[in-house]
Amino acid sequence: MAVRAVRGATQVEADDRDQILEATTELVAAVMARNELHTDDVISVIFTVTPDLTAEFPALAARKLGFHEVPLLCATEIGVPGALPRVIRLMAHIETERPRSDVQHVYLRGATALRLDIAQ
Repeated sequence: MAVRAVRGATQVEADDRDQILEATTELVAAVMARNELHTDDVISVIFTVTPDLTAEFPALAARKLGFHEVPLLCATEIGVPGALPRVIRLMAHIETERPRSDVQHVYLRGATALRLDIAQ
């Protein structure tokens, strides 16, 4: 079994607790579904948010999805001038038989602009 990293991002319209939880839930669910993962396959997840998002921790959404035994961490992205605002990112470390080239990274909503080459 190999350890792989899977990336993802989404964007919210406002610094609103419900929007952050909804968008994060959608993102985590999409990463899990597209990579055919179960929570037991997930080693850890790092969430980051742009500095303009402070209303809630994205990790709470993962906990509500059943990530009770998975280490989760939230951090703030570097505030680069001109960067896309209100973005939630994740990097999940997973155990999988998939080769690196078959890992499905997920970019949703306005965050598709971050990776036009792989956005769904």
